[in-house]
Amino acid sequence: MSPRFDTLPNRRAIVDRRALADAIAALEIDDRALLRRTATAMLKDALDAGRAEIARRLEERPSRGLEAANAQAFLVDQLLRILLDLITQRLYPPTNRTAGERLSLIAVGGYGRGEMAPFSDVDIGFLTPWKQTGWAEQVIESMLYALWDMGLKVGHSSRSLDEMVRQAKGDVTIRTALLEGRYVWGDVALHEEAMRRFKAEVTHGTERQFIADKLAERNVRHVKMGDTRYVVEPNVKEGKGALRDLHALFWIGKYVYDVDRAAQLVDVGLFSASEYRLFHRADNFFWAVRCHLHLVAGRAEERLTFDLQREIAERMRFSDRPGKAAVERFMQYYFLQAKSVGTLSGLFLAHLDEQFAARGRRFGLPRLRRRPTRLHGFVLDRGRLALPNDSFFAEDPVRLIEMFQLADLHGVEIHPLAARAATRDAKLVDSVRRDPRANALFLDVLTSPRDPELVLRWMNETGVFGRFVPDFGRVVAQMQFDMYHHYTVDEHTIRAIGLLSQIERGELKADHPIATELVPQIVSRRVLYVAVLLHDIAKGRGGDHSILGAAVAEKLCPRFGLTPAETETVVWLVRYHLLMSATAFKRDLSDFKTILDYTAIVQSPERLRLLMVLTIVDIRAVGPGTWNGWKRQLLGDLYESAEEVLRLGHKQKGRGERIIIKHENLAAAMQWDEGALAAYVRRFPEAYWIAEPDDVLAHNARFVARVGNVPLAIDAQVYAQRGATLVTVYAADHPGIFYRIAGAIHLAGGNIIDARIHTTRDGMALDNFLVQDPFGRPFAEDDQLARLRTAIEDALANRGKLVDRLKAKPLPRTRADAFRIEPNVLVDNKASNRFTVVEVNARDRPALLNQLANALFQSKVTIHSAHVATYGERAVDTFYLTDLTGDKIASGARLKTLEKRLLDAAAGRAVELAA
Repeated sequence: MSPRFDTLPNRRAIVDRRALADAIAALEIDDRALLRRTATAMLKDALDAGRAEIARRLEERPSRGLEAANAQAFLVDQLLRILLDLITQRLYPPTNRTAGERLSLIAVGGYGRGEMAPFSDVDIGFLTPWKQTGWAEQVIESMLYALWDMGLKVGHSSRSLDEMVRQAKGDVTIRTALLEGRYVWGDVALHEEAMRRFKAEVTHGTERQFIADKLAERNVRHVKMGDTRYVVEPNVKEGKGALRDLHALFWIGKYVYDVDRAAQLVDVGLFSASEYRLFHRADNFFWAVRCHLHLVAGRAEERLTFDLQREIAERMRFSDRPGKAAVERFMQYYFLQAKSVGTLSGLFLAHLDEQFAARGRRFGLPRLRRRPTRLHGFVLDRGRLALPNDSFFAEDPVRLIEMFQLADLHGVEIHPLAARAATRDAKLVDSVRRDPRANALFLDVLTSPRDPELVLRWMNETGVFGRFVPDFGRVVAQMQFDMYHHYTVDEHTIRAIGLLSQIERGELKADHPIATELVPQIVSRRVLYVAVLLHDIAKGRGGDHSILGAAVAEKLCPRFGLTPAETETVVWLVRYHLLMSATAFKRDLSDFKTILDYTAIVQSPERLRLLMVLTIVDIRAVGPGTWNGWKRQLLGDLYESAEEVLRLGHKQKGRGERIIIKHENLAAAMQWDEGALAAYVRRFPEAYWIAEPDDVLAHNARFVARVGNVPLAIDAQVYAQRGATLVTVYAADHPGIFYRIAGAIHLAGGNIIDARIHTTRDGMALDNFLVQDPFGRPFAEDDQLARLRTAIEDALANRGKLVDRLKAKPLPRTRADAFRIEPNVLVDNKASNRFTVVEVNARDRPALLNQLANALFQSKVTIHSAHVATYGERAVDTFYLTDLTGDKIASGARLKTLEKRLLDAAAGRAVELAA
């Protein structure tokens, strides 16, 4: 029995090996195949019963992850021993055993460590002294068939001792697996000889190379997994800060010091006792999560997806608290453990580095770029900022902030032992929160022209950041339970600060030309950086985080040393940090009242510049794919329109003058004379000229001229400026045309992100749609564009019932089912002078726009434009409407009926999809 299972309670309730072995021994079956099948069935029953017992224990004590992982390995051990005895004693007993007919069964990898999740692979190795004999082949083959019949997923190898040594030397993956090799059954002496040779011929003298290989492997894995431990759907096994990082520390310690258990890392000086407790707590928690994850998914699932998070939080007995759901508390605890693992990794490598210091350069850590001259009492230790003594922070707690400011100023790394001391002494910073010197140093770090993201991340890892700014400490490791935000609040904030710094340094000019141009024009850099820091500071408090955050900003800014004027601006920016994106993405920017309402709140060009840059970094820091050309164009259009109003006043360029300019630009683009222009202009109402930009007006004119007098024409081409495909439909106007086109575009695999609907005075519809694929990219392939045209033609010709085809289309993204979104309809008759503006919030799903457009058709209203924004699982669709006579919808009863129809459509009920 392996000593690692000694603490496992009531082992016989999991599996009673002696009783099971006796029952199999009592089988009086001479037929070898029948005996193997019968015994395998008995072992399979024991496996199922053992798994059920382990699952029951985990349900009773849901946080005992390591106990559950040990129990799984113990169960497999016992079954393998019975099976190997059966095969070697009854199925294939050696007749005249030679010295070569010896076999040892070992567990490798995680199974060798004695830790398995319910559906983990069973990784085993068969060792033979020399070349494999016929008897050994029979035993191994029979063993594998039996294990497969039991439903186990087996990873196996069979090697002679020489092969084992040769392959381990040449492949670090094999070497790592064998490093954790553990005797299970068979020839004991053979296993001992294998381990002796492995240590003498493989590991001895290769410690430095193994450490370097493991760290390089870890870095590659981190990049593959998103290179942050704060992704909101983390991988429990492979993610940054998760189990594999803990394993890597153990592997390195075992390779260098030949320890058997993680607790022994304390004995060899790689962990202090308190650090090992953090290691053990994280290890136990992650194993509990992984075991629950396997059981809930019913398979070897390692990714903690949204649809599983809520159930696992419930299984692990997390409960709701005011302002924070159980699932958010569970995930915050998860990320705090991941943060601990990151801290432990740095300390572990620092200890290791010190012990290897005399033998060469540090492990993959950056060298000193320049040698600072003034260190204010701190010292340099091999290029890293270190402490002269252990009480250095206690003597002057301001040094807890100064250390990070010096690291940033001089471009040096902080020694992990200094970081450990900062973690230990972080609470001392409480006493200097209001110290002007400490706040000035913090502001220096935050607004650094170098790399504030890196140093703020170090400050966050040690806990000093959250202590110095307690409101920030409240959002550390706090996830936002939705499919829009990719990171925890603190990670999102620090990334946003990093993006702002990159824009200021001119590194993102290609992506953000306007922001790059604006930043040097901003009067107070400090205002912008502090606003980015504080914009999400009040998330998770159960109210509007913009309003609550503004109150936090009002309290913190004077403490940081900002002037009253700067404080006022930061408070305003935090209060309205969502205003620009909401206006750009949910409102019609061609409606001049939209611009006037926006500028009435913004009021000054400086605020406009600040809000533009803050909005860009906020959106881009949400996660990969959230920023695109369409958003860039909309924000740019809003900025330019608002800037013109703030600079000149809205009377400087009236509606009539703007239309005349567009007419002149179109005539020049089309090379029309006055007569041709006048004939074309007469066909379209004023709203068309206001709504469309010059390039779309010219594109429409060329298209209409090309197709002539036809009942239906469709054009689709990539509109690179907006990161989408412009789909133009020119057809005889008839009721319901919009919802038919919307349904057809969905059937072709497209998402409509913007739509403008126009009717000529001679009864033709000219509708412009911006369409992307489900990944936010333009429809660019020829087959996609052909599919789009065919779908629209079929829908408008009523070929095949649209309703049936939409219902038959499979629903993607089932993870969205994990979120509760109550449909909501907001009707606003003040947002526009000409239109009734209706905003619908609902769970994003296929054909939602089609269903909403159908509800509007049933309500006998005219749609003039539609604007579609999605935030993960949430869709916000905005429509600009009039009644059939072109007036706003003023009747209260009619608005109530309209609202009910849209609510039913948003909820997917009552209003039928139109045929």
